[in-house]
Amino acid sequence: MSININARSLAVAVSAALSANAWAIEPQSIKLADGLTFTPTLQVSERYDDNFRAVEDNEESSWITAITPTFVLGAQGRKSAYALTYSASSDIFHSSHADDNTDHHLTADAGFEFDVRNRLKLNAGYHQVEETASLDQALENDKYSTSNVGGVYSFGAESARGQIDFGANYEELRYQNGNNLNADKERDTTALSSTFYYRVAPKTRALVEARHTDYDYVTNTRLNSNNIALLGGVTWDATAKTTGTIKIGGERKRFDDSRIDDKSGSLWEIGASWSPRTYSTFDLKTRRALDEGDSGASSIQSQSTTLSWNHQWMERLSSDVSYTYSDQEYQDVKRDDKIDTFGLGLTYEMRRWLDVGIGYKYSENDSSAVGESYKRNIYSISVTASL
Repeated sequence: MSININARSLAVAVSAALSANAWAIEPQSIKLADGLTFTPTLQVSERYDDNFRAVEDNEESSWITAITPTFVLGAQGRKSAYALTYSASSDIFHSSHADDNTDHHLTADAGFEFDVRNRLKLNAGYHQVEETASLDQALENDKYSTSNVGGVYSFGAESARGQIDFGANYEELRYQNGNNLNADKERDTTALSSTFYYRVAPKTRALVEARHTDYDYVTNTRLNSNNIALLGGVTWDATAKTTGTIKIGGERKRFDDSRIDDKSGSLWEIGASWSPRTYSTFDLKTRRALDEGDSGASSIQSQSTTLSWNHQWMERLSSDVSYTYSDQEYQDVKRDDKIDTFGLGLTYEMRRWLDVGIGYKYSENDSSAVGESYKRNIYSISVTASL
């Protein structure tokens, strides 16, 4: 049995996370040695953003050139696989060069299969980001970095009736703004989870999952808390042209500061794909959870639903359409944001190694807080190339 980790799949995953249009190219790797490969890719895009600070008044617009090289170093053994991925995304604001910035993303992944019953996946990452659409844009763009290390140990053969996963992750969030701006958001997060799977059909498993997450703030210690969640659900693969996972349960957030009331509520994570034809796929993702607070809120009750459709019109022409509705209820302050986001993209695969894409994204925030509503349009064209 082989580990489901390889350099090419990780390169595609990184690209999809960094760009509006999914890759259709098939990157060619350079063989450096037996089992060792290097995969470079490059995306260049031009977009027009009519409200790149996402504000209600005094909107600023600009043409923005983005240059995103990605490099993946991959290695595979008989029962192990490794990938080191680096990506840099440079944005050049033609109407506001003071906002020019480069985001850096470095990740390392490893997978091991010790025997038929024991498997381990490890990951670590460092991300340095600057955001123009930030809450403090009147003062300075949000500049922050996250670093994490984690892994999942799995016990039980994949063909067995029962399996169990044990997961752990540690993450640090730090801001690089001046004058202690955003210092109250800096925190360390430790997350532990355990998931038990029981096979109820050849391609369907029931599951029970428990989670414990500890939030330790560097200076804003009044928000120190821990979340406990319990979920049940089902996961299935390639059943009646669908795949998906449903997790439904509840969670409770307890604050160390007794002056802040504990929070609790329902929790769910649902993702499903339906392919009525081999060239057409519908995806549904919905989530409800308690997220960390912002703008004076102790926490945020977040709920979002995304419906997307990918269709292959011709051998080399495909489209992506998506709609997302998000509702963010700020706890202990009077603010409720309702955000609608619509996206449309077309990708033409000129060659195996060359894509051309165009896209449009519209977002609107209807906020109950004064001055927090906005509308935003983004038009883009991109070229993605590999070897």
